[in-house]
Amino acid sequence: MPGALRVALDWLQSPWIIGLLILAAVALIDPDNFRSVVAFTARALASTSKYILFAVTLLAFLKATGAEAMVARAFVGREVRMIFFAALLGGLAPFCSCEVIPFIAGLLALGAPLSAVMAFWLSSPLIDPPTLLITAAALGWPFAIAKAVSAVSLGLFGGFVIKALRSGGLFAQPLRKAPVKSCCGCGPSKTDERPNWRFWQEEDRRATFRREFLTNGLFLLKWLAFAYVLESLLVHYVRPEWIAALVGGDGIVPIAIAAVVGMPAYLNSYVAPPLLAGLMTQGMSAGAALAFMIAGAVSSIPAMAAVWSLVKPRVFATYLALGVSGAILSGVVFQML
Repeated sequence: MPGALRVALDWLQSPWIIGLLILAAVALIDPDNFRSVVAFTARALASTSKYILFAVTLLAFLKATGAEAMVARAFVGREVRMIFFAALLGGLAPFCSCEVIPFIAGLLALGAPLSAVMAFWLSSPLIDPPTLLITAAALGWPFAIAKAVSAVSLGLFGGFVIKALRSGGLFAQPLRKAPVKSCCGCGPSKTDERPNWRFWQEEDRRATFRREFLTNGLFLLKWLAFAYVLESLLVHYVRPEWIAALVGGDGIVPIAIAAVVGMPAYLNSYVAPPLLAGLMTQGMSAGAALAFMIAGAVSSIPAMAAVWSLVKPRVFATYLALGVSGAILSGVVFQML
């Protein structure tokens, strides 16, 4: 019986099932709006489909070619140069927030400076090519570009703060003794092989491309469909004045509230843009939306569990402080612009 209960719980946690249950509840409770909710969801998903296709193809190409091996090259040379390259590559590397953990563990174990590792660590969960496209589809290119710039800026901010603190004697030994594995089952990426841009010439790489294309395609489709169901509910049932009262208007207070709320209320990078589009329609300010998205990406609960098991508490607390303060600062700057 416990086994059957576990299977039932796993089944009920599927975004497909939850989305269908939400729609069923709307059909029962508010049948007059059911068609409108479904139509909104379908239109939003259809408008994003071309971005999904391109993002999935790009991610499969990066994985099949082994392009993530190039990331390790950013951690060789002078420390300032490493910080800049790590922050920039964090926005390009095809790592999820969990998959980046074993990669970082390996870099720290090999003696890479914490400042450069922190720069990559902060920027990598925030943006990558597929996330950029999904964000642009839901919130527009100005918002997507602002998020990309914020990701690199946050990486640079964190990297140079850690460099300054290390010069004062802090963080001499950042790692805990116990090794850590990826928090979501992603295996560590190979960083010792050279990319093969003509991946179709090798059967193993062709198989990787097919597997990644299907896996990421289904992943994006299920989470975006679920996200658009939630956005439809927001548009139909959440009163604009409620959102505007909490995180609307100018000033730093709504942005700070959004960042603080965004940390525990993490949504993955594919769900957050459509949901924030709905919140912005209801009155959420653009600066608060950006702060919410950045703080949430930094504070993924499973990724944080892996971070906690990887580094000492002082490093962990600094990582969170840099993430929240960077999210608030990014939101303020974006709101001003």
